[in-house]
Amino acid sequence: MKYPAIQSFEEVLSRLDGFDAIIDVRSPSEFAIDHLPGAINCPVLDDDERIKIGTLYKQVNTFEAKKVGAALVAKNIGHHIETLWLDKPRDWHPLIYCWRGGNRSGAMAHILAKVGWPVIQLEGGYKAYRNYINQAMAQPLAVPFTVICGTTGSGKSRLLEVLHSIGAQVLDLEQLALHRGSVLGNLPSQPQPSQKAFESAIWQRLRHFDASRPVFVESESKKVGNLRVPESVIACMRAAPCISLTLSRSDRVRLLMEDYAHFTEHPAMLNTQLDCLVSLHGRDKIGHWHALANAGQMRELVDELLLDHYDPAYLRSISRNFSLFPQAQVLALDDISPQAFLNAAQHLHRN
Repeated sequence: MKYPAIQSFEEVLSRLDGFDAIIDVRSPSEFAIDHLPGAINCPVLDDDERIKIGTLYKQVNTFEAKKVGAALVAKNIGHHIETLWLDKPRDWHPLIYCWRGGNRSGAMAHILAKVGWPVIQLEGGYKAYRNYINQAMAQPLAVPFTVICGTTGSGKSRLLEVLHSIGAQVLDLEQLALHRGSVLGNLPSQPQPSQKAFESAIWQRLRHFDASRPVFVESESKKVGNLRVPESVIACMRAAPCISLTLSRSDRVRLLMEDYAHFTEHPAMLNTQLDCLVSLHGRDKIGHWHALANAGQMRELVDELLLDHYDPAYLRSISRNFSLFPQAQVLALDDISPQAFLNAAQHLHRN
């Protein structure tokens, strides 16, 4: 084969995990929005340089822009070779891509191929990959979901974590979305990924699942924080058999206080989130919850939130959206100890 070889995403898909490196040569801001699974960012033009070259194109002419751009691209590729790849053997096998047109990835691929490495350049770049993901996620899923249902604080996320740790197949949408799924579920100092990155992460998990084994997933709504769960995933979840996870309300309060300990330290942040519930519960009720938070009465506040907000909302949602929930297998947790979750996970994994 002559290198660099230009191949479509369909051609490289079966070998995607076999490349020694997947190199995204787009700018850091493009890479941050989304990228191929496992890719590293080695820009041939950074964000400021792209602006500089674009300005030259518009305000001077194409020739001047190409001269300056070529110098920057050559310098940046040389830097990447010198700092990242000088120790790579002759059979080091990278996949390289840019946005779409191939100019940026083509420059990188040409130089690396001249060194002697068997370089593959992705035809159509990131856009071709994105088109593939859009089409794949629009198709009905072929994985057998088992949905973990349970009221807020019953330990669904912890159970998924333990299931994963013992080798079960798990699609943890809240983990991928960096959000706990409720109005109070944003994680401190961890912004959610972009919608495209969220969908890429879901696709990456789905493609590695064994369709002969169950995939455990939590009974999410259509949105996790600001991110939309793909319709194909929602449809598969809502037609799947259910597990009804139960836990005493006192233990649910304890679990939530552990998981949301940051709100104890920052009641103002909690009150800001509670303000989102004014339309549902009125200003008097929200004012009362503010007072509990400010007084450090978190146990009382969490108990009231479960009784007045989360439990009624859960019962409405579960009956409306999960048709097989009435036939759900009940799985009762005695407490919130690690052993209790391990016992539950092992029971599900065996069966």
